[in-house]
Amino acid sequence: MTAPHHGTLLFYCQHSLGLGHLVRSLALAEGLASRFDVVLLNGGRFPEGVDPPRGVEVVNLAPLGHDDEYQLISHDPSFTVEQAKAVRVRTVLAALAERRPSALLIELYPFGRKKFAFELLPLLETVEALGERRPRVVCSLRDILVGQRRDQAGHDERASTVSNRFLDAILVHADPRFARLEESFRPATPLGVPVHYTGFVTNAPIGTDPRAGRVPAGERLDRVIVSAGGGMVGEPLFRAAIDAQPILERAGLSTLVVAGPFAPPEAWARLEAAAAERAGLDVVRYVDDLRAEIARSTVSVSQCGYNTTMDLLRAGVPAVVVPYSEGREDEQRRRAARLAGLGVLGVVESTELAGPAGGARFAEAVLEARTRPEVGTPFDLDGAARSAELIAGLVGAGAATVLGAGR
Repeated sequence: MTAPHHGTLLFYCQHSLGLGHLVRSLALAEGLASRFDVVLLNGGRFPEGVDPPRGVEVVNLAPLGHDDEYQLISHDPSFTVEQAKAVRVRTVLAALAERRPSALLIELYPFGRKKFAFELLPLLETVEALGERRPRVVCSLRDILVGQRRDQAGHDERASTVSNRFLDAILVHADPRFARLEESFRPATPLGVPVHYTGFVTNAPIGTDPRAGRVPAGERLDRVIVSAGGGMVGEPLFRAAIDAQPILERAGLSTLVVAGPFAPPEAWARLEAAAAERAGLDVVRYVDDLRAEIARSTVSVSQCGYNTTMDLLRAGVPAVVVPYSEGREDEQRRRAARLAGLGVLGVVESTELAGPAGGARFAEAVLEARTRPEVGTPFDLDGAARSAELIAGLVGAGAATVLGAGR
C-alpha cells in the first residue's frame, strides 16, 4: 500500500567538520521521500562518489565549514565567508518561497549550529510570518548533544526559547533506552515542544531489516578495517594502524584503511606511501558500502560518530572505537562509554595511541576484540521510517493536535 503524499519537505542540513550529519540526513531523506517531495539544502561540501537517494533533490548552498579552531571557512575559493553568507541567505529564502513546503525539517538547530543563525533565524522568522499558511517546523536531533560548551547553561536556555517560539516538534533519532534528550539538555525554561524518539536512523533500505546482511564469524576476512568518517581528522588513528600493522600481520590479520573523502591530501599521500612499502596494508579513499565491508571484516576500528556506530550495530562484528574528543567535543566519548557498558565494543582513548607505543596499544585492542563474544543489540533501528510517519502526521493533522505529548 502506497503511503499518502504530503507535498514538499524542505530539509536543511549543515555538516561542518566531518560527514556524519550529511550521511544521517541522506538516510533520513530517503525515508521521508516515501511521503514527501524532499528538497535537501546542503550547507557543506557534497563529496564525490555520494549519490542522493532516489526522489531527493539536493540544493547545494555556497559551502561553509569549520577549521580546527572552529572558525567558519569558505570551501568555495570564489567566495569569502561573508560573501558566502549573503548568497546562502538568498538561496535559502528563495527555496522557501519557490517550493512552498508543507514541512520544514532543520537538522540540529537551535541545539547546535549557532554560527549558522545568520540564515536560519531569517528562515524561521519568514516561516512564522506566513501565519496559517506556514509549513510545520521540526528539528532533527541525533542521540547525544555536545555537553561541554563554555556557556552550556546559556546555550541550553537559548535553544529552549527558540524551540518554543518556532518549532512544532523535535525528533530525537535514538532509542530512549539508550539516550534521552534531557540527559544532555537542561534549560532553565522547559521545552514546550513535543519530543519524539524515532529510533536510530541507519542507511538500511526502507522496509528491510537493518541487521540483514550480517556475515557469520567463520566467513569473515582475516582483516582489520580502520575508518574515521570523512577523514578530515582521522590521521592520528591511521598512523597508529600503520604502526600496528606488522604485529597484526604476524597474528594473521591484514589491514584495510578507509581514509575518507575529506582526508587532507598530505595525509592521503603518507597513507599511500606506507601501503606501497608494506604487504598486508591496503588504503582506499572510500568504499561503496562501509557497513558491508565492516561486516566482512574480523574487527573494525573507528571513531564513534553516530553513523559509524549504526554501521557497527548493523554489522555485529567485534569493534574497537577511538572517540574523537578534541576541544569541547564529548558526544563520541559518551556514546562509546554507553556502548562499552553494554559489552557491545571496546574503547581506546586517542591519547593511548599517541607516541611510539601507540601501534602496540592499537594491536593489543584489536587482538582482544577478536576474542570477544558477539553481543546482540536490542535497540530500535527503524528511525527513518518512523520520522517520516511522525512528520506526515504533523502535516496531516495540523500543529495544534498532531503528535500529542510525545513518547
